[in-house]
Amino acid sequence: MRLAATGTVGSALAVPTQTTLLELVKVIGEVTQDEREIVATVVHMLRSGSVELVGNFRGSTADDFTVF
Repeated sequence: MRLAATGTVGSALAVPTQTTLLELVKVIGEVTQDEREIVATVVHMLRSGSVELVGNFRGSTADDFTVF
């Protein structure tokens, strides 16, 4: 999976990157081994709308993964 900007800054036409939760965690895990940072990054990306989950977690939101 390649995460890339899909629109211009401030563009209302930006399309979120579609990915599975597993792919997203793997890519973030290549940058950090800190599990808390991985979870925080996934939650941020879901809340910001920069990614959209497909597969088993299709349609899930950040609230589905937060426990605090």
